[in-house]
Amino acid sequence: MAPRQVSPVSSGRLGSAARAAASGVSMEKRAVLAAVLMALVFVLGQYLFFPSTPDVSPGTKPESQQAPGQAAPAKPATPARPEPERPETARKDEPKPAQPPPPPASRAERPRPPQRVATVTTPLYRAIVSSEGGKLQELTLQYRGEKPMVVVGELGPGGLTSGALGNLEAVPMELSATDLKVGPERPTADLVLRGEIDGMRVTKTLTFHADTYTIDTKVRVENMSAAARPINLAFPWTTLQEWEGKTAKFLGQHPTTIAMSAGHELHFTDDLAHPGWHYGCLSTLRGPTKNGTQIANEAAPGDWISLGSSWYVSALISQTPGWEMFTTADPKPADSKVKPATPLRTAIGLRATPTVPAGGAWEAGFIVFAGPKEHDRLRRVGLEDSINFGGFPLPRECGGLPMKWFAVPILLLMNWVNAHLHNYGLAIIVLTVLSKVLFYPLTVWSMRSMKAMQTLQPQINALRSKYKSDPQRLQRETMELYRKHGVNPVGGCLPMLPQIPIFYALYLAVANSAELQNAPFLCFDFLSPVARALRAMGANWVESLWICNLADIDPLYILPLVMGVTMFVQQKMTPVSGDPAQAKVMLIMPVFFTIMFLNLPSGLVLYWTVSNVLQIAQQWYMNRPKATAGATREVRNGSRA
Repeated sequence: MAPRQVSPVSSGRLGSAARAAASGVSMEKRAVLAAVLMALVFVLGQYLFFPSTPDVSPGTKPESQQAPGQAAPAKPATPARPEPERPETARKDEPKPAQPPPPPASRAERPRPPQRVATVTTPLYRAIVSSEGGKLQELTLQYRGEKPMVVVGELGPGGLTSGALGNLEAVPMELSATDLKVGPERPTADLVLRGEIDGMRVTKTLTFHADTYTIDTKVRVENMSAAARPINLAFPWTTLQEWEGKTAKFLGQHPTTIAMSAGHELHFTDDLAHPGWHYGCLSTLRGPTKNGTQIANEAAPGDWISLGSSWYVSALISQTPGWEMFTTADPKPADSKVKPATPLRTAIGLRATPTVPAGGAWEAGFIVFAGPKEHDRLRRVGLEDSINFGGFPLPRECGGLPMKWFAVPILLLMNWVNAHLHNYGLAIIVLTVLSKVLFYPLTVWSMRSMKAMQTLQPQINALRSKYKSDPQRLQRETMELYRKHGVNPVGGCLPMLPQIPIFYALYLAVANSAELQNAPFLCFDFLSPVARALRAMGANWVESLWICNLADIDPLYILPLVMGVTMFVQQKMTPVSGDPAQAKVMLIMPVFFTIMFLNLPSGLVLYWTVSNVLQIAQQWYMNRPKATAGATREVRNGSRA
């Protein structure tokens, strides 16, 4: 059964969808007439001007997905017809010479067998495997909707390839089956592909699982000759360097980051055009190179290389020694204003160059993972570090505090809460409330310290007027006033410092959570006709009403506006402890935050809005007359502590 077509993402974020132009009846008639005339001219021209040639049945050339620098499979050469030689008269008693055996045809001359495919269906995805090296012609995840991870010719694996570097060619193979189904009654299934490379037998075994997004891959090469022979094998995964003008089928389909873990070292880069470089501390560093490729690292078991976005990743994980991780990219034109004739591509992959002994075999294995960045699933295969949480307050490469120490527990707690409430929106609200309860003592200390500073503001203003021409005297008198009343001038800021990493980690956990994809919060199905009407009026970004995808923006922008209003109220209620002009400037901040949050995921805006509401409630509680009367005494006790 063909997969259901997935609607493109709203044009407001990832580009407008293509629109088919409608043509009238007269135009259709003209097009048909033109086609008939062109066909007639073509047939008569072939008959009158070109001699007929004998038919040659070339091998079927399958649609291939080539890595950068990978040559297309060579077409079978048409053998030249030898000229007849005049036979010599042989004597009757002369024995006829033995005919030598014909030499084996080279790979370029040998016709390629027609491409065949096998369909693999699991509860988590649907895959179509080609006989051309076992590459994936299709890989559609069944994860909160249909998510195609492979775009033929633009994104996906190139299968098992062989040949010299820069001239790789997919290995033609035979499939052991054409239809596999994996499920509870059959948790695993094997698809075996067999082929030949220059007289050596190659076997590739793919093992599919019902409960994971992994495909176990084993490669075996057998040398049946009497001498040891080298062989070059590679498994590339290709992507376009730029996706401008191409609409993604879902958020996170187009890769933006290359990550590599080798020898307990983790490297990231967002520059797909230069994958050989990775981020250092305030700089970029060049990775090791070999034979013209931009990265070439020995891959120990457990090492991996990946292409990914914020929510999805495609990774190759080494399982045995002998593999080498590599990246390569098409070079950009020297003139940046010149547009390349064809889209530029970048590839990551694993490769091996073993020497197979005479009569022996070489075996190796790796794992293919293509799926969402769910932390629990990634942890099972050792890919949890493919989620880049960064560092604080400096980048991770500069020795900053690894934010995964805080973000991962928060992410796991959010998933645990959702497992009981069955709504990620409610889970975000619960996490925000818990964080406010956890830091309530520090928040109270900060608020009451600022309230006490506000009480002293008239006396501070009097000192400013009295000693406005003597700044040093003003500073001494101000500090004496603080000591007299037991007020710490930075008491309102210090309690907030420990909260910043936690709130930032909560932000990162929500921003990098693949579980929020298509997760509803307040989604009203009965408003679907209204959403369709809005789209018909030109609001293409309104796919549903209201928040039916916490990873997407609020289609009506209601939540960002509510966030801005709550932030303004919070600013008005916050005690002013400094310059009044500075307080007026702070009132402009809600406007900037509202504009910034218009295009952020709804889950993040929900977290910030709930945090503002709770802050307003705490501030109202602290502004009560009874609380104000004891503010100075409690701040004095807090300052001593």
